[in-house]
Amino acid sequence: MPVSRQELKERAFAAIDQNRDKIIALGDSIFAEPELGFKEVKTAAKIKKVFEELGYEYQDGAAITGVIAPRKGKESKMKVAVMGELDAVVAPGHRCADPKTGAAHSCGHNCMIAALSGVAYALKDTGIMEELSGDIVLMAVPAEEYVEIGYRNELKKEGKIYFLGGKPEFIRLGYLDDVDVLLMQHSANYEGEQKRAYAGGETIGFLGKLVHYIGKEAHAGGAPHLGINALNAAQIGLMAVNAQRETFQDKDHIRVHPIMTKGGDLVNVVPADVRIETYVRGGSVEAIFDASAKVDRAFKAGADAVGAKCEITNLPGYLPTDFSKDLYDLNYENLKMIIGEEQAGYQAPLSTASGDLGDVSHIMPCIQASIGGAVGVFHSENFEIGDKELAYIVPAKLLVATAIDLLADGAKTGLAVKANFRPKMTKQEYLTVWGGMKE
Repeated sequence: MPVSRQELKERAFAAIDQNRDKIIALGDSIFAEPELGFKEVKTAAKIKKVFEELGYEYQDGAAITGVIAPRKGKESKMKVAVMGELDAVVAPGHRCADPKTGAAHSCGHNCMIAALSGVAYALKDTGIMEELSGDIVLMAVPAEEYVEIGYRNELKKEGKIYFLGGKPEFIRLGYLDDVDVLLMQHSANYEGEQKRAYAGGETIGFLGKLVHYIGKEAHAGGAPHLGINALNAAQIGLMAVNAQRETFQDKDHIRVHPIMTKGGDLVNVVPADVRIETYVRGGSVEAIFDASAKVDRAFKAGADAVGAKCEITNLPGYLPTDFSKDLYDLNYENLKMIIGEEQAGYQAPLSTASGDLGDVSHIMPCIQASIGGAVGVFHSENFEIGDKELAYIVPAKLLVATAIDLLADGAKTGLAVKANFRPKMTKQEYLTVWGGMKE
């Protein structure tokens, strides 16, 4: 006689609770040893150790540092991916920041891998997979944070990556080709609010830019008139970008936030090599491309003003999210069961941050729950995990509960979610239109 979904969930929750200390210890250990994207060697080793202890086969080295562990159901009518992110962001003032790289887990990705381990524990020796009509694949993915653009661009030139983010690389390399639905969650800070977690929440997209101003060196004191000042060109370009801001419409959620990564070489030499990195964020692909053209025009105007040259490299960033309503509904019901209806929300307010799950959401049904437990400001030195039950344990339970809903009872719910989904792009369209790859 088939085991009910509720019984399967109760088995999963019991296994997660039994391994609670291990899950929390893993999350804390990753928090203490942050690594930046495509460099997450120690972090990958930690989740591999969990898989090894459970006797799970896995593939490592996926998009350099990713780890993939498949679990087979009694049938393979469809496949659900449960994913967590390996990487940290840069916050050099954080108490746990890496002294060499400045990496710190100020975005809560350690909670993702802790929750992923919780799902792994839930699927071991509980009889759950034997009752499911589909497979679950556990994925630890690198490089969600779009940082160290110069370093990653070098990896691209070397042919080690094409996209600068982990999930786009997973798409390109085919690791998601046989996945039908993808589940994730992300930490949040809901201190002082009634709702402590949401079934999902949307983010905007962006593209990246590398801007290179090329001038002419000369003695800065003795003969500046013989030089062409690339720093002046860059400053005019930045002012021209700011002059575009009143043309950005509120509905498009445009954000442009450049940094200057090089302002010259020596104080007594007219700067001839000046570099800027920036994102152009927006709520739709059309809005991003429109703002991007304005920003390019502004940067080039700075060069024209002083007779310098301006070279702009546009890099595919991340697409806005478009999560499945069916998955919102499933997550919401499970979240209410786990933390109570009063504390569970349906959809979080739109975030003007970005993530590479947006790319996947254009190809297949996805969801990313937004779950509290964090305190302090994200991407800052004061970010901490304040409620470890909420940040580590609740996400694991939510992920496995929704996976059970999708694959139990002949996977009828999961197949319905798949049938209802209308992709905005095929994989090939994504690679060529957004990624700019040749067919």
